[in-house]
Amino acid sequence: MLPQNRLRELDFLRGIAIILVVFRHKEVIHFIQVMGWIGVDLFFVLSGFLVSGLLFKEYKKYGSIDAKLFLIRRGFKIYPVFYLTYILYIIPRIILNKPDLKYIIFDLTFTQNYFLGWGYAYAQSWSLAVEEHFYFGLALFLWLIFNKKVFQFKVVENSISKFEVFLIFILITVLILRVISNIQFPDEKVRNTTMSHLRMDSLLFGVLISYWYYFRIDKLTFFYLSNKFKLLTLSFLMLLFTPFIDQLDSFFVKTIGFTIIYLSFGILLIHFLIDKNINNQLDNLFSIKLVNFISKIGVCSYSIYIIHTLVIFAVKFFPINNKIITFILVFVISIYAGFLIISKVENYFLDLRDKYYPKRL
Repeated sequence: MLPQNRLRELDFLRGIAIILVVFRHKEVIHFIQVMGWIGVDLFFVLSGFLVSGLLFKEYKKYGSIDAKLFLIRRGFKIYPVFYLTYILYIIPRIILNKPDLKYIIFDLTFTQNYFLGWGYAYAQSWSLAVEEHFYFGLALFLWLIFNKKVFQFKVVENSISKFEVFLIFILITVLILRVISNIQFPDEKVRNTTMSHLRMDSLLFGVLISYWYYFRIDKLTFFYLSNKFKLLTLSFLMLLFTPFIDQLDSFFVKTIGFTIIYLSFGILLIHFLIDKNINNQLDNLFSIKLVNFISKIGVCSYSIYIIHTLVIFAVKFFPINNKIITFILVFVISIYAGFLIISKVENYFLDLRDKYYPKRL
């Protein structure tokens, strides 16, 4: 059973995202391995929507937000699992060679995506750095708007609001910065892929969708239902290049490609939010058992994301040469470990969080 306060359909999307990531890092089918990088972009759009939704709902209820409480509660969700798991990642570094303390500090302070590109002990931790920077930036941004009234937050029924204008301006600015960075520093392939100011737009598009969902739901619903077929077709078409182009060596992907991907996933997210029959559609397409299984994977997606590359490293020592069998081992062990982490570690710290830093009453 999924927790009652969760949306099964969105957990299904998270499950698809983490499955894509595992396929990316442990090849078994080449074209899925090539396109697996889009799993992170799907995570970004979902995180932008869900995290900003927490603050939008708080504002609608109280007329302000408690940014400090929000960041503390996010910290209890993110940091314990990351730091405890990091110990496991650094042990092989200690055994195989002398670890670099400076690089470890970059990892632990979530600055690795600027100083190193990938993470040091855990390469994929760059995306966690992007999300951390997003959490702090979003909390400050909305605190200035909702609490300090730096400009009037007003939903305009028949025209675009200042809030929407600002978000769209930032989305365009990030795209321009990506183009400039890739032209000026073409050899910085990794950092052009990982630096927060070049990847934040995927998360911010999730914020824009969240704004529409919580403040302009009637307009969003009318627009989507009036153009449903066109939008879903466009979303599908925009994903067609992903099995054929690897992002790291592609100027197209590292500039407009990232924009195309978040637009595609944004449309898909809106479909999952607006279409009242989405769960029946998923059940008919994949079966109830499979959708439930993938949704449960989605619940543990953060823990699986944290642990799966360590599992890949460990499986290398197994005396197995069949890549299908090794992939199955990685997949099964990663999922089991993810469930174990969420039940034994994450839930323990979430209980502490709710005890000492409960939601606003």
